[in-house]
Amino acid sequence: MQKIVCLLFFIPSFLLSQISLSGKVIDEETRTALPFVTIQTDCTSSTLTSIAGDFKISCDDFPIQLTVKYAGYKTKNFSVTSKEVVKIVVRLTPKSEELKQSKVIASELIKNAIKNKELNDPNKVLSGYTYKSYNKFKITKDSLLTLTARDTNLVGMERIINNSHSFLSEKTSIYQNKKRYEEKETILATRMTGFEKPIYNTLGIELQSNSLYQDDYVVFNTKYASPLSNKALKNYEYKIIDTTQSERPAYVVVFQPKRSKKVASLEGLLYIDKETLAAQKMIAELRGELNVMVTHNLQYNTEEKLWFLSDQEVIIRPGFGKEKITLFGGKISVGSLDTKNKKQNSNNNFLVSKTDFFDLNTNTDPLINWQQAAIEIDPQSTNRDEQYWNQYRTSSITEKDLNSFPIVDSIVKAQNIERRISVIQSFNTGYYPVGFFDFDLTYPIKYNNYEGVRLGLGGVTNQKFSNTFRLEGYLVYGFIDRRFKYGVGGGVSLNKKTGSWLNVNYTDDLKEIGSFFYLTDRRVYSLFEPRLVNIDSYYRHKTWTTSLQHRILPRLLSETQVSISDIDQTQQYSYLYDGELLSSYKMAEATIALRWSPFSKFLSTPNGFKEIRDGYPKITAQYTQGLKDVFDSDFNYNKIGIKAEYTINRLNQSSTSFLLEGDLANGDIPLTHLLHAYPNSPTKETVLQRFSVAGRRSFETMFFSEFFSDKLATLQVRHRLRPFKIANWLKPELVLITRHAIGDISNISNHQGISFKSLQQGYQESGLEINKIFAGFGLSFAYRYGAYHLPVFEDNIAFKFTFYLKL
Repeated sequence: MQKIVCLLFFIPSFLLSQISLSGKVIDEETRTALPFVTIQTDCTSSTLTSIAGDFKISCDDFPIQLTVKYAGYKTKNFSVTSKEVVKIVVRLTPKSEELKQSKVIASELIKNAIKNKELNDPNKVLSGYTYKSYNKFKITKDSLLTLTARDTNLVGMERIINNSHSFLSEKTSIYQNKKRYEEKETILATRMTGFEKPIYNTLGIELQSNSLYQDDYVVFNTKYASPLSNKALKNYEYKIIDTTQSERPAYVVVFQPKRSKKVASLEGLLYIDKETLAAQKMIAELRGELNVMVTHNLQYNTEEKLWFLSDQEVIIRPGFGKEKITLFGGKISVGSLDTKNKKQNSNNNFLVSKTDFFDLNTNTDPLINWQQAAIEIDPQSTNRDEQYWNQYRTSSITEKDLNSFPIVDSIVKAQNIERRISVIQSFNTGYYPVGFFDFDLTYPIKYNNYEGVRLGLGGVTNQKFSNTFRLEGYLVYGFIDRRFKYGVGGGVSLNKKTGSWLNVNYTDDLKEIGSFFYLTDRRVYSLFEPRLVNIDSYYRHKTWTTSLQHRILPRLLSETQVSISDIDQTQQYSYLYDGELLSSYKMAEATIALRWSPFSKFLSTPNGFKEIRDGYPKITAQYTQGLKDVFDSDFNYNKIGIKAEYTINRLNQSSTSFLLEGDLANGDIPLTHLLHAYPNSPTKETVLQRFSVAGRRSFETMFFSEFFSDKLATLQVRHRLRPFKIANWLKPELVLITRHAIGDISNISNHQGISFKSLQQGYQESGLEINKIFAGFGLSFAYRYGAYHLPVFEDNIAFKFTFYLKL
């Protein structure tokens, strides 16, 4: 049995002391646990209970005197004299008036702290500043395990656990901050156990937010409501429990979520500076299937009179459930936490990420602009020697740390893990790599109503073939039309950093009538479109294309294309042009497409840019000019399309997305090159005969070839509710959907041999999806209403499968 990089075995380990006393503090009336209660003893320094109200103390002998203090509650003093007592429950009596007053005072304090954010946030106060960081990230079972492998297949695991950490990475960076710009990180050095080159998706993971003043606090790419956000008082309850007596005194404030079921929330302590009301420190915890402890420490700068980040830490421990831990962009599992013995495992650290910040420089003007990637990787970052690392290491590297690299290297090679990561990352863009060739997963088998089963093979060469050149091609066969189709082409890289490629292709294939594709979409979207199985309206084309792909800026993608096509019909259609009916014609087109993602976050790697965080809106625009008489082309026309996507992702795991698109065509345009609204209802008699798979952006109740337009606008709104947790393996999602389209067409009489309508009166449909019921499958229902409502009731209904594959 082989695993990936690490596994977890929990074996109890007990620290011997004369007396170990544990307990829990609860509210006497409500029986709820009280977090961060002060426990004082006569034999050790004071301690605080955890978020769950638990505490543990060690003393030399009995009796043990305890004092339990908590704001808003009566102080309790008592002693433990019996050696038989190993766990106690302390019940505190609330002082209702004091408790209420404490909360009111704390709320006013936080309200004023939020008002002072503009004065305390270095990103708002300073014109620019920089600092450096060192991060050590490890998955570990320090001092807990000594494993003897009985199964020879686990010998490699034995070496990992006993001699090294399961996974270890180091990273040192420089951060640049400039007012009104996003913080920029440049990774100066990085290395990971087992990998010669870094897994770039991992470097894009946001382990923790670098600021407490933003509305969201991020932990491992997951957003939580910040306790100092503008809506903090709506999301949290606050209570002052103590004050510090340091050089910069602070209020110690407990924050607890008011509506944890609706908003992803933290729970913990805030230290608020008494003088400036700035944040000094945060300790927060997330308890669930995994227990996550987060610390965020700041240091006061006397020159700027501001608090700056000094260090951070994330610790993950087993929780009360079973949960996988994933790395490499969330694609490869590195272990499973299975907590059968909760008591023994509750204090065992599984994952530790520690980051120290240093070399603060506030007298600088960082060279940052909105055109740059948020994270850049120094070309020499993977080639740093130990002397370089020692300049930046703020925490010592143990012998076990150093052992991690060669030991895990051998395991990664033996289990071919780099290959497995490559396969999964390629699969998500529609490819399967084999040697120097990436097979395109859209070709092996398809089905549509014109060709029936469509079998084929295709793909493109990868970097193992060449970093400068690529070849691509495919060959398919339709079993109903009994025709082979194919495409061949190649490209040359002009600039690796900007992803600039010059391509030439030839295609002899089918294309859907009325389809309008944005050139840049094929480089950012999944290639799987369930709607394809229903299409029956195609035309044949033989097309030469030459294109230039270029990323102008990290956030601005472009593609320019010139094409020449010979068009033939697959049905009885002709276009009336200058008194002549044409069923075969030649088209020459020049197209330019742009895709702008102004608020997305990008990682700049030696191999180009990777989008590591979606930002909205995303805007795509495309212009096409038909060129009459160029290479004997028959028509002169132009088409323009603009598409805007916007998604609101909420902290309660719900989301609302909007897709607005407008397309306009002018000139002499045959039906093949007109516009449709992505219909997805086969022309069958009954609802069950039309049962198929719902598309991603299609109108499910609109019949194929029912409407065509040369002026078209569509709006689609999807509201996804928070997933319903029925079981750990069953968390279906309910999505409410409404779609609207309006359009028109000029000179409809020029289109002969086919009848269709315009969308002048406006088309409406609404419905719902229940997704992820089993293995990515779900169900959808849509109903057609309004001006184009049909006389037969069931003709207005679409009932289909949905399929959303997530690796």
